[in-house]
Amino acid sequence: MQKAFSDNKGALANPGDLLNVAMEFQQLLMIYESAIKVVKTRFEILQDEFEAKHERRPIATISSRIKEPMSIAEKLQRKGLAITLDNMVSKLKDIAGIRITCPFISDVYHVLLMLKNQSDIKIEDVKDYIKFPKKSGYRSLHVIVCVSVDFSDTQRVVPVEIQIRTIAMDFWASVEHQLHYKKDYNLPANVDDELRAIADTIAQTDERMQSIARHIPGFVDYTSVSEELSALKAYYAHVIETLEI
Repeated sequence: MQKAFSDNKGALANPGDLLNVAMEFQQLLMIYESAIKVVKTRFEILQDEFEAKHERRPIATISSRIKEPMSIAEKLQRKGLAITLDNMVSKLKDIAGIRITCPFISDVYHVLLMLKNQSDIKIEDVKDYIKFPKKSGYRSLHVIVCVSVDFSDTQRVVPVEIQIRTIAMDFWASVEHQLHYKKDYNLPANVDDELRAIADTIAQTDERMQSIARHIPGFVDYTSVSEELSALKAYYAHVIETLEI
């Protein structure tokens, strides 16, 4: 709080101002939570439709979160930005987050295709950390979408970050996060190398599972979808020039 106060040069010294900002912050979080509900409901409908047609579920789990206030403040600081509500809205696209796990790699890209085909959900950006893993070994598909949310007297366009990955990728990411989450101890120097090696093993396992999945009747390989959507980034950036939160 002291750092936030310093960043904003005492602009919120008045207790009344603090109360107003707190209320506005709560209202903003409600808008982000509403956007999550809209997207999650859409996925649940698509999941039910796919299962009815193909007797298989391409989505294993759907979870969501709203970024914690301290995480929001830390991210703004890392970007060299003052901790303000305006910066929170205009500079951060991952305050509302949804995580989807899938049985197979192809299902990850199938979910991406489902998003592409929704007329009221616009894809703004795609980062493919499956085909291009991070140095740490992290693999996942990150998609920023903008969704329209209707309220009683207005409509808002809200960004939501969707992380889509296989169950195996999610296992690795969850354990890696637990190992690096606490700052009060030092891990052995070789841990990062070991984690990268495990990530590679998991990726090979996912590929083997994908090969087995091709024997499922009607199984379709959607792994080329990411390349097609990458070409659409400029288009969506043009369509969604501003986010009206």
